[in-house]
Amino acid sequence: MSTPTARQISSARVKELSAREEERFRKARPRSHQLWTEAREVMPRGVPSSFQDAAPQPVFVERGKGSRVWDVDGNEYIDFHNGFGVMVVGHAHPKIVEAVSHRIAQGSHFAQPVAEDVQVARELSRRFGLPQWRFTNSGTESTLDAVRIARAFTGRERLIKMEASYHGHHDALMVSVEPPPALMGPAGEPASVPQSEGIPAAVVELTTVIPFNDLKAAERAFTRHPGEVAAVIVEPAMMNVGIVLPDQGYLPGLRDIAHRHGALLIFDEVKTGATIAAGGATERFGVKPDLIALAKAIGGGLPCGAVGGRADVMAVIEDKRVAQMGTFNGNPLTMAASKVTLLEILDASAYAHFDALAETLQGGLDRVISDHELPFHVITLAARGGVTYREQRVRNYRDYLEIDKSFAYLSWLYQCNRGVIMAPGAEENWTLSVQHSVDDVQRYVDNFAEMARDLRA
Repeated sequence: MSTPTARQISSARVKELSAREEERFRKARPRSHQLWTEAREVMPRGVPSSFQDAAPQPVFVERGKGSRVWDVDGNEYIDFHNGFGVMVVGHAHPKIVEAVSHRIAQGSHFAQPVAEDVQVARELSRRFGLPQWRFTNSGTESTLDAVRIARAFTGRERLIKMEASYHGHHDALMVSVEPPPALMGPAGEPASVPQSEGIPAAVVELTTVIPFNDLKAAERAFTRHPGEVAAVIVEPAMMNVGIVLPDQGYLPGLRDIAHRHGALLIFDEVKTGATIAAGGATERFGVKPDLIALAKAIGGGLPCGAVGGRADVMAVIEDKRVAQMGTFNGNPLTMAASKVTLLEILDASAYAHFDALAETLQGGLDRVISDHELPFHVITLAARGGVTYREQRVRNYRDYLEIDKSFAYLSWLYQCNRGVIMAPGAEENWTLSVQHSVDDVQRYVDNFAEMARDLRA
């Protein structure tokens, strides 16, 4: 955590440095700007996904190798973005390249099961302790299926989710994802606010929103809707507003409340799965949910997803009560990459490597924060981590709203301009890979130290 003698930072100085760094950023990326301009003629906002349209402009990437990527202007970066948490294997890992090349030479798609389906499902069962699995193609599909399975199993329709958690872009869960303060309602009983236009009010009404780390609020939500709630869905560690860790006892308490009221507990481990431990948050925090949604890191860089659950819960698929299907589910290319990722790359030595890198980051950043009396603190969880630009711990969305996002933006500019690319947005955090070195992560610390010196100059 940050030093108790932290001092405030001049907002004028932050603006001055941001303007300087933005100018440097734009000058170094003319080709990206040209492509962005051309793309806006055929794609809204000039990007294939709205997340990618971030100030001051998108960075168009050309290639990646190991821990690095290169943009279309030839700038080289150590990759701390890693595709929003996907590339924990690093770029063009030789084992992934070999497996996918071998598979595509034998045919890339059949819409029929392949042997690797069984091997990957068995490994997910071993890691997460749930016996039955089905495959999807994204985190969105995984949480969508988990919700449908829970509703079928319980015969209920209402969902409970956490304020500010993002669970993908389907209507049922695009509710109160960083809602504007004017609409978000009281802290203890947040309003259900659609994330965008185009979401039916009747769907939004079926999603009750509660604050993270508040068991009393969870209990009140169940009491207000007796016999209606199918499931509570939660990121065991929230990762849409930086990193927000669960209080001691929160996750088992939430499971107990849900079960006492006849509902299921769903863990959205799209971001934590296979990144913060071999068995994700389920392993790290020692709490087993009824259903788990996975994606991102389990696919070795290919589109992927999976939903797993208790045998009795997943029986709604076996009994043909729930239609869980998809043309590309269990696609041979994805399964080839997933098998190698889970069985050959992300082994015990990989997680020891992540912990060593995290130790370098934690120690180095803590020293910089202390030396410069900055009102920030650092959280590391194996391959995931980030700087929280607030002195006090963040426990929920309302705490997060107290953070001045200009610090995160300035840090992003400093890192990009000095050879480290981060995911855009104040709420994002870093992802490391097995191909990152101590020198790679030290670059991040050194860049952060330069920013700290400039802020105090």
